[in-house]
Amino acid sequence: MDRRRFIAGGAVAGSAVALAAPALAQTMPEIRWRCASSFPRSLDTIFGAGEHVGKRVAALTDGKFQIRVFPAGELVPGLEVANAVQGGSVECAHTASYYFVGKDPTFAFDGAIPFGLNMRQMNAWLQAGGGREVMREFFEGYNMVSLPAGNTGAQMGGWFRKEIKTVEDLRGLKFRVGGFAGNVLQKLGVVPQQIAGGDIYPALEKGTIDAAEWVGPYDDEKLGFNRVAPYYYYPGWWEGCLNLSMFVSKAKWDELPPLYKEVLESACRDSTIETMAKYDVQNPPALRRLVAAGTQLRPFPREVMQACYRAAFELYDETAAKNPAFKKVFEHWKAFRDTEYQWFRVSENTFDSFVYFMQAQEQRR
Repeated sequence: MDRRRFIAGGAVAGSAVALAAPALAQTMPEIRWRCASSFPRSLDTIFGAGEHVGKRVAALTDGKFQIRVFPAGELVPGLEVANAVQGGSVECAHTASYYFVGKDPTFAFDGAIPFGLNMRQMNAWLQAGGGREVMREFFEGYNMVSLPAGNTGAQMGGWFRKEIKTVEDLRGLKFRVGGFAGNVLQKLGVVPQQIAGGDIYPALEKGTIDAAEWVGPYDDEKLGFNRVAPYYYYPGWWEGCLNLSMFVSKAKWDELPPLYKEVLESACRDSTIETMAKYDVQNPPALRRLVAAGTQLRPFPREVMQACYRAAFELYDETAAKNPAFKKVFEHWKAFRDTEYQWFRVSENTFDSFVYFMQAQEQRR
C-alpha cells in the first residue's frame, strides 16, 4: 500500500472518530434533575451514595444529564421525600424505602426487613433473583421507579441508656428505629420512634427517647451518639443490610432516553459497590475509637434475639393475611431467602466462622 495514502486514510479515520463523540453529544438532550435526600450532608457515606450517582451520571453523559442532590431539609424534610417525588416537586429522591412503611409495609422489602438478607443476598435478589421485578410492580402503584443505589451492610443495634438483659427490659423503651423493625419491637412492648438522622442526637440527649439506632460505628461516631448513651448493642437484626434506593418519578423516568436510563441504572449500581466499600473500610477503626473512648459494646442476649425473631415472622404472616401486595412480595422474598440461607450455610458461613475463630485464637497468643 502507498505510504502516503495509508497515512492520509488513517488521518481521515481519526478525524471521523474525533467528530463522532461531539456529534453524539450534540444529539443528547440536556436534563437537570433535583434529588431530595433523606440524609444530612455531614454523613459522607450515606448522603455521599446519592452524590456518587449524580457525579457518575454527569461524567457518563459529558454533563448533559445532571442530578443535583440536596440534603434532608433543604428541599423537603428527610422523611417526606417520597411524597415530593410522587407530587412532582422533585424528579427523584435518595432514601431508604422502609421509611415509608406507614404508606404500605411492602416498602420495607426494598430496603430491609428484620432477620432478612445480608448485602450479597439482597443484591442477588434485586439484580438477578426476581426481586427487582416484583418491587417494580409494587412501585408502579405509587408512580415511582426504585433503583438500588447504595448499601450499608449489616448494621449495629444502636445506643442505649441502660443495659438490655431480658425481653422485659424492652417494655416501655422509647426507641428510635427505622422501618418495619418498629412494628416488630412494638409487639414486645417497645415504643418505636421514627426520627430523621439529623434529629436523633438532640432527642437522645434530652431524654425524649431512651435509645436510638442509625447505621454503624463510622456514621454513629459522626453523629455523636456515644456522648449521650453508653451502651452500644449488636447486631442490628432488623438490618442484615440496608439497600438504599433512588426513587424516580415514573413520568420523568419514562421521558428519559434509553441511553440515560442505562446510565442512571449503571451509576446506581456503582454507588452500591462504592458505598459498601467505604463502610467496610471506615467502620473498623471507628469502632476501635469508640471503644477506646469508653463505649461499652454489648451483644443482644440470645433470649431477646429469639423473641424478636418469633415476633417478626408472626407479624409477616399477620400482614400478609390482610395485605395482598405484601403477601406477594413476602412469598417471593422468603422462597429466595430460604434457598440462599441453605447455600450460605454450606460454604460462606463455614469459611467465615473458621477464619474468624482462628484469627481470634492467634490474637490471644
